[in-house]
Amino acid sequence: MLNKAKDPLQQAASTSAAVATRLEVVTFKLGEEEYGIDIQKVQELRGYDAVTRIANAPEYIKGVVNLRGIIVPIIDMRIKFRLGEPTYDQFTVVIVLNIGGRVVGMVVDSVSDVITLTGDQIKPAPEMGSVLDADYLIGLGTLEERMLILVDIDRLMSSEEMGLVEAAATA
Repeated sequence: MLNKAKDPLQQAASTSAAVATRLEVVTFKLGEEEYGIDIQKVQELRGYDAVTRIANAPEYIKGVVNLRGIIVPIIDMRIKFRLGEPTYDQFTVVIVLNIGGRVVGMVVDSVSDVITLTGDQIKPAPEMGSVLDADYLIGLGTLEERMLILVDIDRLMSSEEMGLVEAAATA
């Protein structure tokens, strides 16, 4: 009987380890590349709307919007990652993120879907020069024919750039 009592605990431990290796991501496109961010950081998805420009803000900070009484800085990720001139159309989406209690919006070309990746589907990012610093990458997600660049959005938005966003939002 004592052995049976241990089995559920061992099963629970292995189940929680399996859950820890799963990552549910919102996938989005910037140019020809597909990216993924942890869905738990996403507050909502919105269409791209007019923003209020902030004087002397970096080019990638499009401005701010008033989202139900909260002033939210809007960052254009295509400009941030130097992926060419952005175009804003019916597919352009603002992903509203909640990062460490701060709300920030990021403009992307389009949002694809929500997928769950297992640990086996997440590969380490290769070491090579890229427009996106490897410090901000979780790795590469592989799903059949798709390859997703998995971004550590916490680390990216909490970096020096977030300080600039915070300064712009309070200016």
